[in-house]
Parts: sequence; C-alpha cells; structure tokens
Amino acid sequence: MIELSPAAQAVLDAMYEVNMDFDGENATLAAAALRAAADQVVPELSGGFDAYDCCITQCEQIRAELLAIAAELKAHD
Repeated sequence: MIELSPAAQAVLDAMYEVNMDFDGENATLAAAALRAAADQVVPELSGGFDAYDCCITQCEQIRAELLAIAAELKAHD
C-alpha cells in the first residue's frame, strides 16, 4: 500500500472518524467529494481575468491542491 500525503491521510482519517465501518477501499468516495467541493468552492476559471491577479492565482492554487488530493485518494483505492 502506498503512503499518502498528510493532506490525503487527514481526509481518510476524518472519514474513519465518522464511520468506523468505512473501509479504505472507498477512498474513491473521498476523492469524488473533494472534486465536488473544488468545483463548488473554487470553480474552474474561464478567461476574462488578469492572470496576475493574486486572488485569482490563489483560487487556482487552492483548486489545484484539492484536485491533487482527490487524485491521490483515487489512486490509493
């Protein structure tokens, strides 16, 4: 089994905390939830913005980090 990043492990730990019957094979569920959260909280930006706007850049970074954790969890399952 691969070792997860601290962020991905924290997501799985939170799932175990609320559902002791949760089996690690369902990390895909956590990944899907994170992708949905990224889409809702930090939607993909479509042009019309100054690429150097610090707020836009920060939003894109947050989205990328959430999606990276989701990808890691999906690969873990």
